[in-house]
Amino acid sequence: MHFVPPSREVLAETLLAAGPSAPTLCEGWATKELVAHLYLRERSPRVGFGLAVRGLRGVSDAATERLASKHATPEAYASLVAAFRAGPPKASPLRIPRLDEAANLAEFFVHTEDVRRATERWAPRALDAAYSDALWELVVRQAAILYRGVDLGIVLVSPHGPRHVAKRAPVSVAIVGEPGELLLHATGRGSHALVTFEGQPDAVALLTTADVGP
Repeated sequence: MHFVPPSREVLAETLLAAGPSAPTLCEGWATKELVAHLYLRERSPRVGFGLAVRGLRGVSDAATERLASKHATPEAYASLVAAFRAGPPKASPLRIPRLDEAANLAEFFVHTEDVRRATERWAPRALDAAYSDALWELVVRQAAILYRGVDLGIVLVSPHGPRHVAKRAPVSVAIVGEPGELLLHATGRGSHALVTFEGQPDAVALLTTADVGP
C-alpha cells in the first residue's frame, strides 16, 4: 500500500485547522514556517540541496522564512497549504510512488505530530495496522543512523512483539512503544513520544540527554 497520499491529506488538514501562527515542535517554527518548508523541499532544488548538506542549511532556512512571511495571513496561508496538498510538480521524481514513500513517509507522519503535540491537550492517533507496520519497517531501516550519536546499545521494541537491535554496545537500553512513537523518539522528539525504557537507570538517564535524530 502507498501511504503518503493519505498522509499528505491528514497533514494538510492538520495545518489548516491550526492556522498560520500555531506552535510546532520544530524549534523556532510556527505552522507557517512548517508549511513553507514542506512546500519548498518539493519544489525548490536549491532548498532541497540545502536541507541535505548541513553547511548549507542557512540557505534553506532563509528561503523558508521569506516564504512564510509572505503567507502569514489566514488567506495566504491557506493558499500555501493548498499548494502543498496538490503535491510535487508533474516532472518531479517524487511523482514515482517508491521515491515518494522513501522521501515522505516519515516526513509527513512526524510533521503532523509536530503540530498536534505542540498543544497542551492531545491524544495519540489510532493508526491503521498496515500503516503502523510501514512505520515500523521505516524506523528499523533508519535507527542505526538516527541513534548514531548515542553511546549506548539501542533495542527497539514494539508492544506487539517485534524487536530490533539498532545498535550494539556493552550497555543497552530497550525503547518500547508503538512504531509511530518509536519514530518520534528516534527523530528527536523524545519528550513528546509515548515510549518507555528498559535498562540500567544510569543508561536510561544518558539516553534522555543524548543527541538523537537526523
